[in-house]
Amino acid sequence: MIRRLIRTKLHARSAEEIADLRLAALSWLGIICFPLYFAFFGWLLPQPYESLAARVVGTALALGGLLARRLPARQRERYTLVLMTYELPFFCTFMFLMNGANVTWSQVMLVMLVALFHFDFRIALRVAAVGMTAAIMLAAAMGADGALLSTSVLQLLPVQLFLVGWMFVFSQSRKALEEEKLDGLGEGLGAVAHEMRTPLASLDANVRGLSRMQQRAGQENPAMRQALGRMQYEVRHMNHMIDLFLLSAQAVRQHLDPHESVSMLDTVEAALRRYPFTGEAQRQLVALQVRSDFRFGGQNELAIMLLLNLLRNALQAVQRAGKGRVRIVIDGCRPLPRLLVIDTGCGIAAQHLPQIFQRFFTYPEHNGAGIGLALCRQVMQAWAARLHCVSREHAYAIFVLEFPLQASRLT
Repeated sequence: MIRRLIRTKLHARSAEEIADLRLAALSWLGIICFPLYFAFFGWLLPQPYESLAARVVGTALALGGLLARRLPARQRERYTLVLMTYELPFFCTFMFLMNGANVTWSQVMLVMLVALFHFDFRIALRVAAVGMTAAIMLAAAMGADGALLSTSVLQLLPVQLFLVGWMFVFSQSRKALEEEKLDGLGEGLGAVAHEMRTPLASLDANVRGLSRMQQRAGQENPAMRQALGRMQYEVRHMNHMIDLFLLSAQAVRQHLDPHESVSMLDTVEAALRRYPFTGEAQRQLVALQVRSDFRFGGQNELAIMLLLNLLRNALQAVQRAGKGRVRIVIDGCRPLPRLLVIDTGCGIAAQHLPQIFQRFFTYPEHNGAGIGLALCRQVMQAWAARLHCVSREHAYAIFVLEFPLQASRLT
């Protein structure tokens, strides 16, 4: 039930998924349109100027975009900006000027601006400035400088500025509407999570009362004691899931900004105190190694919830394997301070490793709601930090949390 509710509420894609879709869309647009319109404008509706070389370069960049989807996030983002700059403002402006600002390419310019400013407005503005400037310089070098101040260009300029202005207004209105919708969803998720705590608190109180009654009566019933202990564990586990639910509500509202200076050691110790261990035996499976503490920009409560989720996954891996231990390593001595959560349980199969940070993906299947790791990565990205996993099936899994250089070491 919880998984279905979360799937309904948190239908939005993560920032990484959106970036991947953006690059894929730009790549396929270039792969299809550069050759197609070369044939169209070269043979079916010939234009004064056409450039096979410019279209070959664009097609090559677009094909490279499909391969660039496998790159790390930062390199992929840079490639997306290069492809976007060439494919939209540079190519269209260059062809517009080389064709003397004719009617066909004037219309293409307007379509290009609409497409470009559907992306983030600030990014689109920078991309447009770089791409158009480069196109103007190249066109001028090739002898088309006379078109820059032609009547056709000057007449189109106010229309383009008007269009960009309206796209800005539209983007701000859409952003405000999305924030209002997300706030509503976040408040709804938070309300549901808080309402679930009331019956759990009542159940926990009843279990403690039954335990005290059994002790006062002097009747030691091992089966009853085991059942009550199991009920208390389930209550703690559900409270942990509610905390994760509240974290998802906060992520939906996008209140993830790193406005606190957080000690990693304090965060880990708080997570260990709050984790619902089944007993002392499970607690002894977890070892903490502190090479050097460090501080990082984040939010204390979110950091604790992030570690609780990673610890829960590690202990579940040990339980499924029937072997292994969990080790948490705080390493602030490295150039990029990091935290390692290592388990020697069942590990993760290589074919599943790229999917574990996708929202609603669970491994094994039907194990949990499938939002924990996706939210963990979303939080880390909001803090300009990195979360990734190294694993070998049936052997180990290492979750690595790397923080930016501004994280400070503590002695």
